[in-house]
Amino acid sequence: MTTTEALSALTALEAELRAYGHALGCLNYDGETVAPRNSAPARGETMAFLSAIVHGRVTDPKTGEIIDTLLAEGDALPLKDRRRVSLLKKERDDMTLVPADEFAAYQQLMAEAMQVWHDAKLASDFAAYAPYLDKIIAYNRRFAARKDAGKPAYDVLLDGYEEGLSHETLDPFFALLRRELTPVILAVAKAPQPDTAFLEQAYPIHLQKRFTERVMQIMGIDRDDCAVGETEHPFTEGFNKHDVRITTHYHEDSVLSNLYSVVHEGGHALYELGVGDDLQGTMLSGGSSMSIHESQSRFYENLIGRSRPFCEVLLPELKSLFPQQMAGVDVEKLYRAANLSQPSLIRTEADELTYSIHVMIRYELEKAMIGGDLETRDIPGEWNRMYREYLGVDVPDDRRGCLQDSHWSFGAIGYFPSYALGSAYGVQMLQQMEKDVDVWGAVCGGSLKPITAWLGEKIHRYGQLLTPAQLVESACGGPFDPTRYVNYLKKKYGELYSL
Repeated sequence: MTTTEALSALTALEAELRAYGHALGCLNYDGETVAPRNSAPARGETMAFLSAIVHGRVTDPKTGEIIDTLLAEGDALPLKDRRRVSLLKKERDDMTLVPADEFAAYQQLMAEAMQVWHDAKLASDFAAYAPYLDKIIAYNRRFAARKDAGKPAYDVLLDGYEEGLSHETLDPFFALLRRELTPVILAVAKAPQPDTAFLEQAYPIHLQKRFTERVMQIMGIDRDDCAVGETEHPFTEGFNKHDVRITTHYHEDSVLSNLYSVVHEGGHALYELGVGDDLQGTMLSGGSSMSIHESQSRFYENLIGRSRPFCEVLLPELKSLFPQQMAGVDVEKLYRAANLSQPSLIRTEADELTYSIHVMIRYELEKAMIGGDLETRDIPGEWNRMYREYLGVDVPDDRRGCLQDSHWSFGAIGYFPSYALGSAYGVQMLQQMEKDVDVWGAVCGGSLKPITAWLGEKIHRYGQLLTPAQLVESACGGPFDPTRYVNYLKKKYGELYSL
């Protein structure tokens, strides 16, 4: 096979894999949003069938020949093509470790586990879900051992979400957060709290949906390219820059829950919508890593979305839609309420200050689960113990405890640290952006376009062309420095609570 033939074959394979990925993603989105409850087993069979085809194509000897031919070119191959081959090789290496029938069975298991998780969460019944989680944990242990038996299994899984990530990186990171933020969390808990009574009213869902549309308009998300669905646990599915699906959830008694779900998932959407045209349809489309993806969602949700200037933009919209509920509310009152800091049960509802402690708890649990130090049946008890120890809250039931997140149901063990890393990356990106862009002038003007344009130039357009470390260093003007994240939080909450 010549280099030209190999490149042509690579392009054809990418198109095929893209088609299957699109179909699988649509099935997943459908299952999470509008599919009937009893559809999970049959949908799981379909997804297993399609996944088996993908497995076969990626592990096919012809694919190996494509990879070998192009790798032999070394640096003579353009960067984009080298990166395409590198990512395909990584995917092939991973899939080759798993027999086709086992791979297909795992896809079906995850599809069924999602439905069981939904039902178990509603019933607050971890025992009903535990057998499925047990199988998912066992699969991930086997996979990690096959991939690199010389490394701790959890490090292998972490590396799958962030290249080069390990417990040696994360242990000091979370230790820094515990050491520096715990005194602030304790001080804030003793300080006078803002008035949030105006949020503890009924905000009709049909009006919240209109608010969602307005928020997406402010964010600059083209609704012709981005759909919004409803689900138990909000997520984003990105297929290409003209087909991104986000989700949210609506609660009459929690208007900010929907707001920040939309802004968070909207950040993911803007990333997917901003990937360069030249990368569409290749192995390079989509985000560089989960931490980089979370840096974008957390950037919009917190650094922009919970800022005082953004509250100035939101307040007239809220007053227009909810005049009775928002009567007497000014910008300062909304800003302080949006940044209320209290130890809480639910990660997705947590404030910026305590949020990463939620992530740290999941990180510690996952290390123990995968390392064999924590039995599946003991997860609820250990979860509850850690919430008492680290956040000082008592978990009343599994629904608000270990069943609150969907990630383990779709096999995403090793994903959670991405949220904390992404939050920290975002702070450095903002500090660099402020040197180039009138960030807060743009926000006050009701347009995030200059902000998105900067991120588009520094992050979005590259897709997976650059590694996470390369993107962070390029966008931030230097290597990752978690102390800047800690200092940002201490300054913000020190001012909010007059510490």
